[in-house]
Amino acid sequence: MGKISNQAVLEKLSARFGTKISLSSEPLGLLTFETGRENILEILTFLKEDQELSFNYLTDITGIHYPERQLPIGVIYHLHSFRNNVRVRIKVFLEDINPSIPSATVLWNGANWMERETYDFYGVNFEGHPDLRRILNVDDMTVFPMRKEFPLEDPNRADKKDFFFGR
Repeated sequence: MGKISNQAVLEKLSARFGTKISLSSEPLGLLTFETGRENILEILTFLKEDQELSFNYLTDITGIHYPERQLPIGVIYHLHSFRNNVRVRIKVFLEDINPSIPSATVLWNGANWMERETYDFYGVNFEGHPDLRRILNVDDMTVFPMRKEFPLEDPNRADKKDFFFGR
């Protein structure tokens, strides 16, 4: 267990940001909350620079796609405080047409490749990123493969019919 509880982290965030953070929960003990794209850089800066919290390690930036939601593209940040041995997850949801969010590279150099990967697979534009281009897929690819916009299998394939498998 860490030196600071999830409740203490949430209270400190609520005191500073009030309604700018919402939908907090603790799945499997990991403090998780949501915020808007206009607040993310301010919240990340506070979490990193506050002497008591000291979330100085950016573990991961990734994306998620919930096509049924009003704001379907999510950017998820995982931060770790080595001093307190506690982690937090921050979610920001964006529109699916030209999703963009400020870059965290101004706080952590390690965000560079994580943001490039999220751009490559989900199409999220990180404003202010020093070199935002594809990192794993081919440069001339026109789609973002982790979005749930295409069926997983071709329904016209004859070798995938149930009667071939005794069903």
